[in-house]
Amino acid sequence: MSDPRIDRVVTSGVFELDGGSWNVDNNIWLVGNDDEVVIVDAAHDERAITEAVGGRRVVAVVCTHGHNDHVTVAPQLGESLDAPVLLHPGDRELWEMTHPGRRFRDVEDGERISVAGTDLEVIHTPGHSPGSVCLHLPEAKALFSGDTLFAGGPGATGRSFSSFPTIISSIKERLFALPEDTRVHTGHGDGTTIGTESPHLAEWIARGH
Repeated sequence: MSDPRIDRVVTSGVFELDGGSWNVDNNIWLVGNDDEVVIVDAAHDERAITEAVGGRRVVAVVCTHGHNDHVTVAPQLGESLDAPVLLHPGDRELWEMTHPGRRFRDVEDGERISVAGTDLEVIHTPGHSPGSVCLHLPEAKALFSGDTLFAGGPGATGRSFSSFPTIISSIKERLFALPEDTRVHTGHGDGTTIGTESPHLAEWIARGH
């Protein structure tokens, strides 16, 4: 079987939390083949994401966490593409800030999302937010890390609902247990690998972010 197809869409918009706002570029990842796909995150621009889907059947819209820049158009995509929207229940309060009263389906640690003859494995990685998850695709040696792990360190933890010790534990115990050649597809910016980042854990702990 051929490797799953991984497409990247970059959209731009505003991230808002704790009374502040930041202009951000977000990565949306489409994982599947020419027939069906899982959308990882739903940032800012429904049209751009739908165009990238290109008529394929959407198995699910998976939100790596509940910050508004990752769930911006999730309900709209779910409705227009007839797909369930998945989010860890730990981020329900964050979701409600952006989409009050709108529903999503709970996704849990260890759950497998089947697409294109393979499975995306859900890894609960709290810290950036209580319900942050990463998606591991062993067949392609790929990890979709949301805002948990970036090139150069962990995701930000200086805002509400976040915890630096918790994100460090998630990265150390869950992500750095993956093979070193696992490619990390991040929620913002350029990607990296587990092997590139794991030697720097002590540095991150020492600097505190």
